[in-house]
Formats: sequence, C-alpha cells, structure tokens
Amino acid sequence: MSMDDDLPATAVPDTEAAPRRRRAVPPPPLAEMAVERLRDMIIYGELPPSSRLIEPELSEKLGISRTPLREALKLLAADGLVMLRPNRNAIVAPLDASELIHLFEAEGCIESFAARLAAERMTAADLRRLRGFQEKIEALQGAGALEEYFSINQKIHRLIVSGAKNPALVDAHDRLLGRLARARYFALGAQGRWKESVLEHREILAAMEARDGETAQRLFVHHVGRTGEVVAAACASPRARRAM
Repeated sequence: MSMDDDLPATAVPDTEAAPRRRRAVPPPPLAEMAVERLRDMIIYGELPPSSRLIEPELSEKLGISRTPLREALKLLAADGLVMLRPNRNAIVAPLDASELIHLFEAEGCIESFAARLAAERMTAADLRRLRGFQEKIEALQGAGALEEYFSINQKIHRLIVSGAKNPALVDAHDRLLGRLARARYFALGAQGRWKESVLEHREILAAMEARDGETAQRLFVHHVGRTGEVVAAACASPRARRAM
C-alpha cells in the first residue's frame, strides 16, 4: 500500500478500503498484490461469502502462478476473510451473525474510547484532514459513489483512532476493521443508512473540533452500534443473506 498524503504522520498508512494487518516478515510482492486484489474482491462482493476460490481461475484472473496465490490465501485466512479446507478449494469466509455482533461491540469500544482521547490529542492539522475527509464523503454520497465513499470512510475511522496517539489502539483497530470491512460496506448499501452515516460523521466532526471528548465518545458508540444493528437485521433476513 502507498502512503496517503491525507493521513497524519502518526497514522498507519493506507489507501485501500480495508486496513492491512501488520506482519513481521512481508510476503513476496506477487503474494502481496494478490492479497490486496482478493481483499477488494471480497469486500465489494465480487467474491461473495461462501463462494469457492478455484485456484486455476484466480491465477489466470490475477496473472500470477498458484504459489503466490496460495500464500495470499493463507494471509487472508489469517485475517478471517478466507477459510482453508484440507484437500478442497478454499472458500470466502461466510458472514456469521453472532461473530459480527461481537466484532461490532469490540469496534464500538475501541473507536469510541479512541475518539474521546483524540478529541483532546488530535493536532490542528489532524482536524483539518478530518474536515477535508468529511467534505469528500458528503460529495461522494451526493454523487452516489459508494466504493469511493467507503474508502474515505475507512480513512476517517482510522484517522480518529490514530488521533488518540496510542499505538496499541491503532494496532487492535487495524486487525478488527479488516474483519468488519465487508459487513460495513454492505450496511452502507441498506436503504437510508448511507445518508444517515454521513450525518452521524458530521456530528462527530463537530464534537472533535469542539474538543468535546465525552460527546465524541457517545456519538461513536451510537454510530458503530447503528451499523451493527443494520447488519444484524440483514443477517436475519433470508433475502438479505442471499444478497450478502
């Protein structure tokens, strides 16, 4: 992933819709390329939950041999996006409703606490970047550009967490956000949720700019909880499960 100029120096760099897990030894370049491409295909539904990952087809599609492809699948399995099966094709990990509830609870705890700290610790430059991101998502929502919106939305969440100036929170958030990316993207497609999310982010920005950590924390609890509610309702609907 390349460095994004909009992120503060203390943030973990990322230009994609979902963050990458930190690894002590980076994978070979072809495997890393495959990880990024496959992650996007999974998040945006090109490879839907429970679909088989047929290696010859994916190798041809990605233009790589099966060795780096298999390495990429192992890395995505470690991130919870792929399920490896002995002597069978790997599959895209299903969206499990009970697991998602737990993950959203954890995300709400991390992000809301980070927002409380960030309201006090973010620099003026951080806040300017945050306002710039808000302006971008409002324009993208008006244009109906969901994928581009989602990418900036992810950066907003990561910028606020990085604004807490706590590396342990950033690391925990990176690992969690990657596992939730598919569900969060799907939730934005729910009727009314996209516009609702933009308004919630506007309120959060106002609290951050006012250095009101208590309000920022409360708003983030609601924001993440509301997204979790939308996903849980979708998981309970047979029609929505097929769409997911």
